[in-house]
Amino acid sequence: MTAALTPTLIAIVTLVVLVAGATNGLAGFGFAVVGTMVLATVVEPATAVVFMIVPILAVNVSLVRDLTREELRTCSQQFAPLIGAALVGTVVGMAVLDSLPEAPLRVGLGVLTLGFVASAQRVVPLPGLDAIGGAELGRSSVGMVGIGAISGLLFGGTNVGVQLIAYLRSFDLSHGLFVGVVALVFLGLNGIRVGIAGALGLYPSLAVVGASVVAAVPAVAGVAVGKRLRTTVSEGARRAVVLGLLTVVGVRLVTSGLGIV
Repeated sequence: MTAALTPTLIAIVTLVVLVAGATNGLAGFGFAVVGTMVLATVVEPATAVVFMIVPILAVNVSLVRDLTREELRTCSQQFAPLIGAALVGTVVGMAVLDSLPEAPLRVGLGVLTLGFVASAQRVVPLPGLDAIGGAELGRSSVGMVGIGAISGLLFGGTNVGVQLIAYLRSFDLSHGLFVGVVALVFLGLNGIRVGIAGALGLYPSLAVVGASVVAAVPAVAGVAVGKRLRTTVSEGARRAVVLGLLTVVGVRLVTSGLGIV
């Protein structure tokens, strides 16, 4: 991070990844969005994006372990076109990340976050990628390639993968299988992103690389806590907590990017 790794900043980062991990363990999604967006309010957005790559990878590894070997094989085959196209898009998205100006990037991240909240809320249902995924074209290899490429491009530059999550929801998977499939998709994407971020020089310093690796520990711990709470918290309450948090973060990113606060 361009800011010095002071004890205060370290404490903030630890708390952010813990909360983001608990959110993911509780709701089955949200780690990358919550972690990146909250972190982007205290450090440069581009740094927040690359910092979260290793913790995201660690969280996905822990979640993929919940899939059986047969589920892993079946899902890998079914979603291979989606994963492959998303990998290509991710590389392109990361390549342009370092050239994006900070203020517009903050606004863009905020708008994407609020867009996700709008699409995920159920008070006023809106059409989205879940509807596309439910169509015959959306479930075809061609549809998966198109959705994967666009989603990968966005994910590579912002860590926002909610469009992939919305698409995968259209397949009517059980909650446990859905969580595992989401983790499988992002495991592949983040595995390659670690090497690309290093090759493109996106990490500001070795200290940031080391801090990112260490942050994987509280991230995984947060997921474990969230998993334990999952059976005690209703789906409505889980959704309300996640969307409420993202709304606050999204508004904060937009206002700070516009120089309002």
